[in-house]
Parts: sequence; structure tokens; C-alpha cells
Amino acid sequence: MPDRINRVTTRSGDDGQTSLADGKRYPKEHDRIELAGTLDEANCAIGLLIANLDTNCPFRSFLLTIQSRLFDVGASVATGASHLEWNGEIEVIERETAVLNKELEPLKEFVLPGGNKICALAHLARATMRRAERAFWRAKIDSLIEAGTGAYLNRLSDYLFVVARATADGVEQLWQPATSHNR
Repeated sequence: MPDRINRVTTRSGDDGQTSLADGKRYPKEHDRIELAGTLDEANCAIGLLIANLDTNCPFRSFLLTIQSRLFDVGASVATGASHLEWNGEIEVIERETAVLNKELEPLKEFVLPGGNKICALAHLARATMRRAERAFWRAKIDSLIEAGTGAYLNRLSDYLFVVARATADGVEQLWQPATSHNR
């Protein structure tokens, strides 16, 4: 297999434009470029979470799979066409979410992000994934919408929320809404 990336510095983006796999040049502030970058950030946040998990963590390998699927989403953004029909992947995420969630107590209030390092990293990945989802809907790439990509990103953030809860070690800080008498 030939090398896919043989040069890192190309200088082709020095004028504020960049290319995607569809062969077109885009201004770097274009919605598709923003989406590609935010997907990259979400993938990095998941990578940071994985790097801090024990190697025997039961959902570590699934998070690695999610990283590969995010590259698939990025490839779809770059080409403007999805090579995957995402309904099957959505079912997998929903199943994995349900497995983790069934071990957790039902929530009585919103959870504050944090608790411990792993939980905080999972919340950071979740919040970054939500931003990627918002960027996806701003980009309005019809073929990706029709393929279910937006729904997949939505389910990923749900899954990461449950990962955060599952790694909280039973100690979750709940939101304490302000009232006039607790000031």
C-alpha cells in the first residue's frame, strides 16, 4: 500500500484556503472545514480519555472503534458523500449505551462535569462531540444527513455521557440550582 501522507508541510493553506478530498478549495472558515476540525477535536478528546483508561477497561476497545468511525465521518465530510449507511452503527452505539446505563442509578438532577479525572475527560469528550454535532448541522451536507450521520454523532455524545457516569465511581456531583434563599 503506498503512503497516504508523504508531506506534512505543503504551504497550500497559507492563503487561508484549504482543499478537501472532493478536489475543491475552501476558505478555512467554511462550515465543512469547521466540521472537519471539530470532528478532529472530538477524536482527540476521546483519545485523551482512552490514554487515561486502564488497559483492561471494558469499553476501551469500543472507544477505539468510535475513533475509527469518526475518521469515517471525517472522510465523508471531505468527499461530500457517505460511504456508510449509519443506521447499523447507531444501533451498535445504542446497544453499548444501554449496557453501560443499566448499571447506573437513575438521575434525579443534572450532573456537574467532573468528579474524577476519567469522568471529567469523558465529559470533555461528550461536550466536544456535541459541538461537532452542531457543526455538522451547520454544514448541511445533504448526503450525510440522509445517511444518518447526524443521528450517529448525537448517539456518540449520549454514549460519552454514560461513560462519564460509569466512570464517576458512584460519586456524582448533582447540580444545586440557585434559589433566592441560598444566596
